[in-house]
Parts: sequence; C-alpha cells; structure tokens
Amino acid sequence: MTTDPLTVHVLIEGRVQGVGYRAWCANEAQSRGLSGWVRNLKNGAVEAVFSGPSDTVVDMLDVLWHGPSFARVNLVRDLEPAEPASGAFAVRETV
Repeated sequence: MTTDPLTVHVLIEGRVQGVGYRAWCANEAQSRGLSGWVRNLKNGAVEAVFSGPSDTVVDMLDVLWHGPSFARVNLVRDLEPAEPASGAFAVRETV
C-alpha cells in the first residue's frame, strides 16, 4: 500500500457524455476522499484531475474504465501533470 500523494490529469474518451459519467465520476472520487475535478469537453471527451493518496488515485484510474451502465470507455489517457488539488471534488462546466 502506497499512500504518497499523487495527482493525475486524464482524458477519458468513448461514450462518456449524456450517460451521467461526470456525476458518476464525482461520486466515485468523493467516496474515495479524493480532491480534484471533472468536466465535459466540447469534443465529446471528459477531462479530470484526481489528487490523493497514490493507492487511492490508482484505484480511481482503474474504475474510470467502467463508468455508469450506459457509458463505454475507449481510452483513458494521461495528460500534462496537474497541480495538486485540495478540497472537495467538483464538477466543472463544459469547455
């Protein structure tokens, strides 16, 4: 078990909009005590930042592939490193 802090910035592609993916993602992150945010992108993808203990963040990355029942995730891709987030996990506006 590794609890060193970890922050990841990811892009999730597939059928991830219009299926409740952002709300599902926020609920999963909040239940794990993670900080960060999630938002839809106009190109149909979802972008997210997760901060917390590394083992918990890695677990979150694994569940991103499942999503809510109508989602279909084709790709979870690492983006540029993000600044560590703090506070409550948030759902942001679409950009």
